[in-house]
Amino acid sequence: MFLLTSGLVKVCHLTPEGKESILAFVEPGEFFGELAIFNGEARDEYVEAVGQSTVVMIPAGEMNRLMNECSDVTMGITKMIGLRRQSIERRLKNLLFMSNRERIVHLLLDLAQQFGWEAEDGIHLRVKLSHQNLASLIGSTRESVTVILNQLKAEGTIENGRRRIVLTHPARLAHSVHRQPPCYARTNTQLVPAWGTR
Repeated sequence: MFLLTSGLVKVCHLTPEGKESILAFVEPGEFFGELAIFNGEARDEYVEAVGQSTVVMIPAGEMNRLMNECSDVTMGITKMIGLRRQSIERRLKNLLFMSNRERIVHLLLDLAQQFGWEAEDGIHLRVKLSHQNLASLIGSTRESVTVILNQLKAEGTIENGRRRIVLTHPARLAHSVHRQPPCYARTNTQLVPAWGTR
């Protein structure tokens, strides 16, 4: 398995039609490839660095030994796997039962929770995503995402430019999909390098 120490990586799946589906982002301090500690089978997912990143490889045998010796490590890995499964299940429910607009709003709130920082004009997202990236995250098309983002901008709930999104009224966005407003960082940190094109 792997530990990301700097940068950002995305976990992806390639559909039979050759389309990329983004499953998750991994931030510094988080593991990925954790299923290697349970079996060594090849997996369908792949991981791609988003900008310059540093990764530490940990042999599965060593991690198994550490988990056997330290219950806190075992609990931490178990909790991480559970939270990731919960996140994927939530996104699957959104995909099956929600409109494109609702999926976009939920995604923006989730991204604000993970990557948001507060400024005078709203919550800025540190991660720089293209419209195609957003579409890949919710199982939609770039054209549909562009239309919805323009609608949200016209309503005054977001501001967006080239790979830049600001949630100007996060509470209103959250209320529109019956959610609590996101918690987010109070100050900015190093910006994630831009990636993708609009």
